[in-house]
Amino acid sequence: MPRWRTGPGIEQKSLKATSPYRGRLAPSPTGYLHLGHARTFWIASRRAEEAGGTLVLRNDDLDATRYRMDFARAMFEDLRWLGFAWDEGPDIGGPHAPYNQSERIALYRAALERLHTASLIYPCSRSRRDVIEAAGAPHEGADDEPLYPAAFRPDPGAPLPPLGDRIEVNWRLRVPDGEVLEFNDSRLGPQRAVAGRDFGDFPVWRKDDCPSYQLACAVDDALMGMTEVVRGEDLVRSTFRQLLIHRALGREAPAYYHCPLVRDPGGARLAKRHDALSLRALRARGEAPEAIVRGWELWFGKNV
Repeated sequence: MPRWRTGPGIEQKSLKATSPYRGRLAPSPTGYLHLGHARTFWIASRRAEEAGGTLVLRNDDLDATRYRMDFARAMFEDLRWLGFAWDEGPDIGGPHAPYNQSERIALYRAALERLHTASLIYPCSRSRRDVIEAAGAPHEGADDEPLYPAAFRPDPGAPLPPLGDRIEVNWRLRVPDGEVLEFNDSRLGPQRAVAGRDFGDFPVWRKDDCPSYQLACAVDDALMGMTEVVRGEDLVRSTFRQLLIHRALGREAPAYYHCPLVRDPGGARLAKRHDALSLRALRARGEAPEAIVRGWELWFGKNV
């Protein structure tokens, strides 16, 4: 049986405010960074600087299908062009190396084995299309995981198969249905979700033998001692999933600050396909990095 400590109104505890501040930039080299990434990173950098803390650069390079070396090189070059500096990272090392996620697979596998031992995960052969097309499987959000149907779940008392040396099936975390999760966002204020209603069972390991974003992110934020995670407000729902992973692994979660999204003239949020607003394109057009940063300073002032 799953070994969740369940009950209504449970609030996720975060790292103590007295801990030395540690923040991070976590770009993924699957395209050129754009203004939306840069503004989020600028806010993260400002918050670390004002707290007198440490800023870590982590290279989230697990997406082997979209990862390219030229994107990785551009990531470092463009961040430096815009004036970013970090205290730890793949290029300069640090006490929590390695800082490339592709070199940290053993850590994610150890976390997966803990979840397996606790019977909090199960193998899933259903495709994303199966889930989307299932009767009564509403979408959690336009760009989010569809709500996993309860009918697709195995019996919680059924014995789990072994993980195996190489994983060739998806593994999902079984969320504690009906449990209230809460956290206080440093920008948005109190956030609340009900497991099994607002989000469902989600992947922690993929059939291509690679950890999911949710698992890798939570494991790294914990092991690297992050005290605050600054990222876009489109990831609020992901935070609830990662809070469950932190708790399942016996780790305290960081605090969270979810930034407003940068949008194009049509109102759509920026994505890596917006090449005209990539940092690489802005550099090529001769834009001054000082002017970009000054605009953010005038807009946000001290309110970051």
